[in-house]
Amino acid sequence: MKCRFCKSELSDVFIDLINSPASNSFLTKEELNEPEVFFPLKVYTCHTCFLVQIEEYKKSDSIFDNKYVYFSSYSKSWLEHASRYTDKMISRFNFNEKSKIIEIASNDGYLLQYFKAKNVPVLGIEPTANTAEVAINKGIDTVTEFFGVQLAKELVSKGIKADLLLGNNVLAHVPDIVDFVSGMKILLKEDGVITMEFPHLMQLVDNNQFDTIYHEHFSYLSFYTVKQIFESCGLSLFDVEEIPTHGGSLRIYAKHEENTKKEISKNVADLLDKEMAKGMNSPAYYQNFQQKALQVKLSFIEFLIKQKKEGKKVAGYGAAAKGNTLLNFCGIKNDLIEFVVDANPHKQNKWLPASHIPVVAEDVLKQSKPDFVIIFPWNIKEEVIKQLSYIKDWNGKFVIPIPQLEVI
Repeated sequence: MKCRFCKSELSDVFIDLINSPASNSFLTKEELNEPEVFFPLKVYTCHTCFLVQIEEYKKSDSIFDNKYVYFSSYSKSWLEHASRYTDKMISRFNFNEKSKIIEIASNDGYLLQYFKAKNVPVLGIEPTANTAEVAINKGIDTVTEFFGVQLAKELVSKGIKADLLLGNNVLAHVPDIVDFVSGMKILLKEDGVITMEFPHLMQLVDNNQFDTIYHEHFSYLSFYTVKQIFESCGLSLFDVEEIPTHGGSLRIYAKHEENTKKEISKNVADLLDKEMAKGMNSPAYYQNFQQKALQVKLSFIEFLIKQKKEGKKVAGYGAAAKGNTLLNFCGIKNDLIEFVVDANPHKQNKWLPASHIPVVAEDVLKQSKPDFVIIFPWNIKEEVIKQLSYIKDWNGKFVIPIPQLEVI
């Protein structure tokens, strides 16, 4: 395998999570009796540009299809994040009814709805037809295609260019990251702004977030490497923010390299210095991550076996992709965890891939009264603990498995 950015031959293994089905390939009752396809989940570090990456074991067009089950609007905290972002962009860059906001991977319109409400023209680009349909029903114009150079050229030929081109949690999801960033260069107006949000590789390593590794995430990104990728496509990063979403993310700001109107923020050099101080431009930083994940695996399995022996009932909350990575790496099945609650009706009455744990609505939790509730989307644990605070009425406890096992 060659690096998807610099084309160096890859040999340094960052972590090997063995194999699993695609993390969002939920099963129907009929599919429980059919064979499942497992793919390798081995991650490499490029020794040249330090892009951490997996091979495209499962093709992106078969992951992001019309049965895609992730809808952004089912997280209250994520909607609040989108609303705050909208206000910040309008305030900072003075977008108005004459501007054009284009979001790549616009999902169900969770973010663009806030720009639309302020009479700022929007366009969504979303390859999963079922989530795009929800956005369209909200009155948000949406192109149902994968983004890259070809689509960018098609949109420009129709007179469409972006004052603000944004993408949240999409940069890691594209197998051809150079084509993707090159497409943004084409679609951006001369004085336009790009913002991208993505989980920060530094947080993944420092906080043992190995469960955020799955087949949808082709790349795991540092600021150091992203800066190289954008510059290779004629785009300059002029600002960056560290934000708390998804366990610690970056929001980068980019412009055309020819655009000298926007000054480079001190934040750019500061974050590069921070990453360099940690050694993120050295192979040593990426070693021994396998052992950190193994410790979580052992403690999690030990906990579940202990509760089983003592006759305790264990359930989960959040049928998240990260939960499926954890469960499958640990080899957990439905004999140790009885069910997982999820607010998304598109996941309910289905079963998690490989573990075959049923996904149910919240009323099942209230009826079953489990002794422990594992919060798989630990990045929104405060929201979940508040929402499910009533489990304390029957002395129920919460379990957070990452970065180390914690019972609350």
